[in-house]
Amino acid sequence: MVKPRTRGAALVAAVLLLLPLVWALPATAASADDAKPAVTLSQQEAAKGTEITASGTGWRPGTLLMLLLCGQSTPGQGVIGGTNSCANADGRAVTTDAKGAFSKALPVAAPPKPCPCVVHVATVTGEQAAVDTELRITGHPVAPLPEQSGTGRLSVLTAPELDGSSGILTWFGAPPSRTLVLTVGNLGSAPVKDPVFQVGTSHGVFAPRWEDRQWKGTIKPGGKAEVRLGFELSAGAHGDYQVSVRYGQKVLATQPWGVGRPWGVTLFWILLCVVVPAAVFRVGMAVVDRVRPRGAGHARRGRGEDGLARWVRPRRPVRRAAAEPSQPPQPPAEGASTPTSTTATTPLPWFTPDSAPTENRPNTPTTKGNP
Repeated sequence: MVKPRTRGAALVAAVLLLLPLVWALPATAASADDAKPAVTLSQQEAAKGTEITASGTGWRPGTLLMLLLCGQSTPGQGVIGGTNSCANADGRAVTTDAKGAFSKALPVAAPPKPCPCVVHVATVTGEQAAVDTELRITGHPVAPLPEQSGTGRLSVLTAPELDGSSGILTWFGAPPSRTLVLTVGNLGSAPVKDPVFQVGTSHGVFAPRWEDRQWKGTIKPGGKAEVRLGFELSAGAHGDYQVSVRYGQKVLATQPWGVGRPWGVTLFWILLCVVVPAAVFRVGMAVVDRVRPRGAGHARRGRGEDGLARWVRPRRPVRRAAAEPSQPPQPPAEGASTPTSTTATTPLPWFTPDSAPTENRPNTPTTKGNP
């Protein structure tokens, strides 16, 4: 039997053994949170048409990343011209594993801008993060970087608005479009010239799709300007959308947008389902009317001048007896008896007086001489 003192000593020893593990858990979580995204390349210099491998660590687990080869960029200043300076057609997408690491092959394509060039890795969904790693491309032209307008910082001063309306084509499924209007101010110490904004539209739980929109103009330090950025959705889009605008890696504003359903498309399909069967029925009836036999005993469609009677049934011809010359009445012979009935029976029109049935003839006595 274990004594109470022995049992308490064992419990204290177990707690002392577990304390280092408990203290290590927060340190491990903190080190994982403090890890910054990093990207390394298999080669620092490559020729056009070859392939390199990009590896990354310190990213959030299960995050979708986009890899682009961009020109006119440096790791310190980022992609100056936005995605317009990148070889977008040869970009690659990759998802990080459970440890936040990845490895992806990337073709070395010539970017639209001259070098210096970088491999730009940025998140597509979730919290924004980006890393630029320098890469030298053999045979690609090199040019100095354009002059920067300083360290200007843009911020939205007023709530954004959506300008524009839907027309009759949008009611029939055309892509709905709007213009995002917002007033931005430069809170930095240097002017900002021709800033490149990104407009993203999202529907439901899906991540926004970002598109670059460059605004022509210069915003001086402490100044403000009205920025108008146009965008459009896909054809037939409807429902609740979220429109966002960002500059650099910072989202400046978000505006909801309720897009109406294109009822014209629904009306078109309803009319199509009604008109087409009716037309087919009329054509079928016309074909049946033409191939139908035209016998004398069949009903025929009326084609008279008045056009009122559509179906005419032929009547049976009526036989009429030939008209006989009328004879003047003759007085009865002497000694002949007079019929008791004074009402003469008229024969039916299709019988002659001599051929009428006996039951219809008058009862006239036969004269056999004088009594």
